Amino acid sequence: MALQLFNPFKDMIFDEHFCFLSGDLTTDKITVFPEWLMEKFEFGKEEIALMQNTKAKMTAYQDLKLPCSLRVKEAFEELDNKFKKAFDEGFEAINQLDELIIFQWSARIVYGLLYLEMMGEWELNQQMGKTFDMAHKLRDRLGKFHHMLQSLIEPITFGEQKPWSIITFPLKYSADILSFRDDIINLLFQFGVNGFGFIVCFQDNGIVKETEKELIEKIKEKTLHPVQFEELYARFHYRIDLLQYIPQHKLHINDDEIEIESLPIKQTNPELPLYGLWSDDFYARLLSNYWQVYGIEKGEIIQFQKPFLSYLENPYNKDFIDPESIELPY
Repeated sequence: MALQLFNPFKDMIFDEHFCFLSGDLTTDKITVFPEWLMEKFEFGKEEIALMQNTKAKMTAYQDLKLPCSLRVKEAFEELDNKFKKAFDEGFEAINQLDELIIFQWSARIVYGLLYLEMMGEWELNQQMGKTFDMAHKLRDRLGKFHHMLQSLIEPITFGEQKPWSIITFPLKYSADILSFRDDIINLLFQFGVNGFGFIVCFQDNGIVKETEKELIEKIKEKTLHPVQFEELYARFHYRIDLLQYIPQHKLHINDDEIEIESLPIKQTNPELPLYGLWSDDFYARLLSNYWQVYGIEKGEIIQFQKPFLSYLENPYNKDFIDPESIELPY
């Protein structure tokens, strides 16, 4: 009998009695964020806003818990031990990790937050006697993201073309700072501490990394300033926004293994470019959101008859800007 993968997006059921990853009946739970991470950076009691029925509900990070079976919890503990060991050793160890480990570790957080919002909406609809539903394309996209994360517990392999873009690099932060940003709409994740940072596009089939390969090559082995880290993430984010082709994935199901094939994204319509038209004005607005901690407003990023502000590339010769020359706090 061929393997069957759990997919809550098929019937749109998000019941707290079923494991969020395997679908097994359970009364156990797992935190969305690894407990050691919350303890190390002391943010467990801080609050995050979760959307439920268009309203934001404030919840402490330590209270974000997912229904989780024992076999899934043990699999995440094993994964977390591998990641924490590399975390403690620093950039070189993180850089040598199998990208699948970074993908799974990060996806636990992003998919976990998404699943909690789905649970909230499902419960609300149950109380109102309504059917919980969403657009078919979104259901398909999120269901495939869930399948990819199930590679943690099921014999799932990925083809030569991976479904993600992942970039790691040295990063300079104050020792007690943790920076992370999750995007459950665009399926993005940013993570940075003193020593290293990484960015994950979970479901772009590698197109963003390919598009930005020239810039990525410039920053290779360079220890980025945090303001450069934010700018790089903004570039990745805007690329995802502009992408005009939906990443396609095929599941090849055999008796004892499932392969997820990620199809290369190519322009197939001569009248539809790979990306939409880049708007400096829109990008400046997006970038200002990420630079607000430095007090940098949109009006400083884009000014009439002045080059677009960048801390990654010199606007005149496109050379990489030395992080040590940046006079901003870190």
